[in-house]
Amino acid sequence: MDARPVTNPHLPVASHGAAPVAALEVVHPSGKRTRASLATVPFRMGRQSDNHLQLRDSRISRNHAEIQFRDGAFFLHDLNSSHGTFVNGQRLTQTVLQHGDLIDFGFDDSYRLQFQVEGHEISRILDRLEPGPSGDTRETAGLSKLTVLLEVARTLQSSLGVDEVLTSVVDAALSVTGSERGFLLLADGESLYVKVARTRDGRNLNSQELTVPTSVILKELRQRRELLTMTFDPAMEGFDPQQTIAALELRTVICIPLIRTRAGGPPKDTVAAAAALHETTGVLYLDSRELGSRLTVADRELLQTLALEASNVLENTRLLAEEQRNRKIQEELEIARSIQQSLLPRSLPQTGWFRASGISIPSQNVAGDYFDVRRIREDRFVNIIVDVSGKGVSSALLASLLQGIFIAASAEPPELPALMSRTNEFLVERTEGEKYATMFYGILQSDGTLYWTNAGHCPGILIRPGQAYELLRPTSMPVGMMSEARFEVRKTQLRPGDKLCLYSDGLSEAHLPPTERGVFHFYGEERIQEILRSHEGQSARQIQDALLQDVQEFLGGAEQTDDVTLLVIEYAG
Repeated sequence: MDARPVTNPHLPVASHGAAPVAALEVVHPSGKRTRASLATVPFRMGRQSDNHLQLRDSRISRNHAEIQFRDGAFFLHDLNSSHGTFVNGQRLTQTVLQHGDLIDFGFDDSYRLQFQVEGHEISRILDRLEPGPSGDTRETAGLSKLTVLLEVARTLQSSLGVDEVLTSVVDAALSVTGSERGFLLLADGESLYVKVARTRDGRNLNSQELTVPTSVILKELRQRRELLTMTFDPAMEGFDPQQTIAALELRTVICIPLIRTRAGGPPKDTVAAAAALHETTGVLYLDSRELGSRLTVADRELLQTLALEASNVLENTRLLAEEQRNRKIQEELEIARSIQQSLLPRSLPQTGWFRASGISIPSQNVAGDYFDVRRIREDRFVNIIVDVSGKGVSSALLASLLQGIFIAASAEPPELPALMSRTNEFLVERTEGEKYATMFYGILQSDGTLYWTNAGHCPGILIRPGQAYELLRPTSMPVGMMSEARFEVRKTQLRPGDKLCLYSDGLSEAHLPPTERGVFHFYGEERIQEILRSHEGQSARQIQDALLQDVQEFLGGAEQTDDVTLLVIEYAG
């Protein structure tokens, strides 16, 4: 999918009376924002190149929707598109557009459009910029102006791109102080770079026209967090002795730090303020060759609040980018989860001499547990359950690797110790002991002979109806922990009606939130055995369901903190 919208300026303009100046803010799937003016009406949108706004997404129809202007209003029409046109989340075939309406095409990862009537909000707000009563002090008038300017800034923030908002903040600061030039600089590690450069009369400047070294600005910035008027010492590190205030012809320099905003507002104490110094995102720098008048309290408040507004915009942009990255990661994890779940057995035998039921429930998107059951000969089944240390993507990748190893390996009982040893050596070599896995590997033959090895896993519970349970305890340490580990294979005879319950420690170690004294209450192996005893005569699936229901009742809605994998095998004879 090509995510670049293309506007076509060469289509003819249909005359429908004098329409207000309107535009669409186009939010790309990547998060980038562009604007498409509705200078042409009707204004068509779609995948095909002859649209006024070409949206290169294969899921969007060739001619998807159209905006018309009639009877003094803008109308949106869906052009019988395949997946529909949505306005503010509702699928519509026709509607009157209002300023701020959000248009999308039915897919979260596709384009989103915001309809905007130019000056709709800003004109209303600027009308309030009228001289106050003659008795107003300069401070009172300044604070009134501050309120209105901030409304303008917030309106711009909701309707324009980040660059336009930051430009408006610089312009407002220039207006307040009467400075000749304004620069908004952003921090990049231990340096600053120019994001916006403007003159008092609204011209853009080249970033090279900032003659004061950014290293000097940054050093001053690190020493103070409030608005400051800068003075330069020729002996300062990074400052050319020839570039004194006189050489630069500067008479007034004002700097306002931009501090990363946090939920809960600005720092309220000295310690918090000191910590904020290390989260400076940039600086609003103003200078002039004229001798500026002394800033009033209102002016200082206005400048600091404008800086806060710029900081909010920058932080919102950062959070939006982070959210988009997280959403992309989440989508990829969902795909990984789907693939991982598809690698589990789709169906398990419910009739015949071998019957089984299993489930794996990840605590996160992907699991470090897995189980597998494979019929390798008419008279032989292989079963395995694995629990990789840790959680998340790295454990899931290792679990998938182990699954591939055991799928490709021979399932002859005499070869099992060598297979476990090779797997162990491979993991030790690749992970250097930082990742290991517990596992139970079994080979069950039609005559009831079970060859098994337990590498540090939870003990398998062999259920013999009417008799005491037999625990198939670990016979070795986990694989991947030590290169010199040895793996023993044992043999056990099953009789018709016997069942083998295998589980990961996410089941036995499921626990409630800690008490006030920090004590955890675990589900435990004893409770597992109690459920097995009370359901020993039932099928493998019924035993599985009984265990899952009981652990859910035990947790009572508490969060699952570890992957839970369960495999119940029945030998029917």
